[in-house]
Amino acid sequence: MSANDKKIITSQMKETFGEYIRYLRNKKGMTLTKLAASLDMDSANLSKIENNKREFDEKRLDKLASIFDLNPETLKDELFSERFAKKIYSNCCSEKALSLAEQKLRYYRQTNVKQGNLKF
Repeated sequence: MSANDKKIITSQMKETFGEYIRYLRNKKGMTLTKLAASLDMDSANLSKIENNKREFDEKRLDKLASIFDLNPETLKDELFSERFAKKIYSNCCSEKALSLAEQKLRYYRQTNVKQGNLKF
């Protein structure tokens, strides 16, 4: 896959993460069963992920990145940004919640540098 293909694929993420997986799978010409086997999961579960009825397990992100020759950090950002957006949307929060979350993230990172790893 060329660098240009990678840019196109990673810039396609306007849909849900499950729809994105389906897009990648179809672009590569893989069957649902073959991708599911490559991810060590059942094809019914992968189908639910692609149809937004189940969330993708972040423990499989590295495998997914490897299969599609993508940056695992980019996929992680996409997966978690969707989870944040769903949580904000389902709780009818304002966009200010994102701004506050960014402030809290900066605080956690600063605290982490000063005190070591934070435990949650």
